[in-house]
Amino acid sequence: MAQRDRFSSNIGFLLVSAGCAIGLGNVWRFPYITGEYGGAAFIILYILFLMIFGLPMLCFEYTVGRASQKSISRAFDVLEPAGTKWHFMRWVGFIGNFMLMMFYTCVAGWMLDYFIKMASGEFNGLDTAQVGGVFETMLANPGEVVVWTIIVCVIGMLICGFGVNKGVERVTKFMMCALFVILLVLVVRAVTLPGAEGGLAFYLMPDFSKMFANGPAGFAEVVYAAMGQSFFTLSIGIGSMEIFGSYLDRKKRITGEAVNIVLLDTFVALMAGFIIIPVCFAYGVEPGSGPSLLFITLPTLFNNMAGGRIWGTLFFIFMSFAALSTIIAVFEEILAFFMDIGGWSRKKAVGVNFVLITVLSLPAILGFNVLSGIQPLGEGSNIMDMEDFLVSSNLLPLGSLVFVLFCVRKNGWGFENFLKEANKG
Repeated sequence: MAQRDRFSSNIGFLLVSAGCAIGLGNVWRFPYITGEYGGAAFIILYILFLMIFGLPMLCFEYTVGRASQKSISRAFDVLEPAGTKWHFMRWVGFIGNFMLMMFYTCVAGWMLDYFIKMASGEFNGLDTAQVGGVFETMLANPGEVVVWTIIVCVIGMLICGFGVNKGVERVTKFMMCALFVILLVLVVRAVTLPGAEGGLAFYLMPDFSKMFANGPAGFAEVVYAAMGQSFFTLSIGIGSMEIFGSYLDRKKRITGEAVNIVLLDTFVALMAGFIIIPVCFAYGVEPGSGPSLLFITLPTLFNNMAGGRIWGTLFFIFMSFAALSTIIAVFEEILAFFMDIGGWSRKKAVGVNFVLITVLSLPAILGFNVLSGIQPLGEGSNIMDMEDFLVSSNLLPLGSLVFVLFCVRKNGWGFENFLKEANKG
C-alpha cells in the first residue's frame, strides 16, 4: 500500500484494539474458569500474570507493528538484521489467526443463533433438560450451525471490506459502546437479585486454600490456567494485535495505549463475572460448570427470572458483540497479511478469505455431529477442543516468546531499537 491506513481518532484505535482483546475469552471463558478455580484467589493470580506477561507482550506486538508499518506478514522482514530468519515467524501468525477463526466463527454463530432463539421466546417454559436438548439439537444439526457461521463470516468480511476507517473503526466503535452499556445494565440486574450476595462474596473474597485443595499438582493447574487466560484474553502472540500497532500514529506512547487496552479488557472480564457468578449463586447453580453454563444453565435461569426473556436477549446481544468485535479485528489481520505479502486489493482479499475461512470452519462444526467419532484429545473431546488447545496452549505462548526474543536479542531487532520506537510520542 502506498500509504498506511490510520485510525481517524485515538478512541478508534482504543476501541478497535479493545474489541480484539475483549471477546469470548472475557465473557465466556473467564467467569467459568474463575468459578472452577476458586473465585477471587484465581482473579488475583490472573491479574498478576496480566501485568507480568500480558502487558509487556502487548507492548512488543504494538511496537513491532508501528515500527514496520506492516502486518505480521512483512513486519519481521522490515526489522530483522540481514541474513537472519525471523521472518519465518509470519507463518506462526498466519496459522494461528486462521486456526483461531476456524472455531471462533462457529461459536459466534452459536451466539447469534441463541440471540434469535431467546428473543423469539423459544426457551419460554422449558426446564434445564429441555434447554439442554435445544443446545444438543443445534450442535447435531450441521446445516443450522453452518448457516450461522456463514452469517458471521459475511458480517465480518463485509465490515472489513469497507477499510479501516469506514468499516472496522466505525462499526467497532458502535459495537463496543453498545457492549459497555448492555454490560453495565446486566451487572446491575445480576447483583441485585435475591441471593446474589453469596456470589459476590465468592467473587470478591479470596480463599487461597481452594487453590491448594488438590495439592501441588492442583496449584500448578490453577497457575497454568491463569497464565493461559492472560495470553488468550489479549489475543497476543499471533499478530492479531500487531496489525493495529501498524495503524497507530507515532504521536502516541505505546506503553500508555497498551495499559489502556489491558485495563479495558480486565474491566469487561471482571464485569462479566459480576453478571454470571451472582446469577448462579442466586439460583443455586455451580459457577464452574463449564461452557454448558452459557448455553444451558443461563437460559434456564433467565426463564425463572422476572423479565427473563428481555434480560436473556440483552445478554446474547452482548455476547454476540463481544465475539464479532474479535472476529472483525482478526479478519483485518488476515486481510492485511494477503494485502502486504501478495499485493492484493482489499476486495480480492475479502472474497478469497471469506471462502477460505468458511470452508476451514467446517471441521469444528462437523466435529459435533458427522465427525463426532474423531476425538483427538481423548474420550469426550472433539475437533474444536483440539483447535482451541493448539491456539491457546501452543501458538499464543510460542508466538509471544518469539516476539520477546526478537525485540530483546542482538541478532533480532534489538532492545535499544524497541525502546526507541516504544518511547516515541
